[in-house]
Amino acid sequence: MDMKKMKTGYALLAVVTALLLAAVAGWRSDSPNETVQAKSHHKPIVIQGPMPIEAEKFAQKLKNVKVEKSGTFVFYKGTLNHYPVIVAKTGKGMENTAAATAIAIEKYHPMAIINQGTSGGHDPELNVFDIVLGKQTVNLGSLKTGEKGEGEGMDPAAWKPMDLMASEGSAGEDPNAEKPRFYAGNKDLLEAANEVKDKYTKGKVVEGTIGSADVWNNEVDRIKWFHSKYGTSVEEMEGASAAQMAQAYNVPFLGIRVLSNNKTNGGKYNPNTAEACQNYVYQVVEKYISTIPNK
Repeated sequence: MDMKKMKTGYALLAVVTALLLAAVAGWRSDSPNETVQAKSHHKPIVIQGPMPIEAEKFAQKLKNVKVEKSGTFVFYKGTLNHYPVIVAKTGKGMENTAAATAIAIEKYHPMAIINQGTSGGHDPELNVFDIVLGKQTVNLGSLKTGEKGEGEGMDPAAWKPMDLMASEGSAGEDPNAEKPRFYAGNKDLLEAANEVKDKYTKGKVVEGTIGSADVWNNEVDRIKWFHSKYGTSVEEMEGASAAQMAQAYNVPFLGIRVLSNNKTNGGKYNPNTAEACQNYVYQVVEKYISTIPNK
């Protein structure tokens, strides 16, 4: 064989081999660029906060942020460790939060939702800056009053819980609806939250029951009534409506609430708790993301 042709053949073989090796390297699952691209194709995690002080500190931690609005609701779309995360500023109250949650689910198709922010304590064993992981969340504003005629007064302590989701009929006429409905926190989100709780240094982190209603309770006896009847650890004005929407769409959900005050033991309001909660939830999301396969 001609030596010149032989050398040319070897050169071509070397080039082809190099190209094949480069292609294989580009297809490896541990390639950084491929990992980033794979994570960006995951469904996002939505983090909800009612007020600016409960949402914007978290949003500032995201990379590549793009702001989108729908009605009065603001969505900060970004990434955390190359994973898509959306911070939703829902506004205060059950109606705002239900609407913001439904919009987020329909528009962004999230993998999970975490509703977080401040709350008032119901458990005298909990202090300002302690955090409650919502093992379950319940609507405290869904109540059925007793039968009393004109002039017979009112007796709020005798009011009964009312489960509006018990049936499609009238809950007020359904004896099976005279019970609270609890929305369970997602076990995987709870597990991630528990795994990083020791990193939180401003208070303790416990599992408990989060109560929600468009009511600001300042009556200590009423707070104690809810704590006894529902087992509530804290109260706020949003979580149960987000949990209800998440359940309707079968989206994993967890409530995480920090105590900003506690009237049952004299704990004074501290607005700095909002940022502390967001910092902790950031660690929860980091942990949760680390468990998601890069597929």
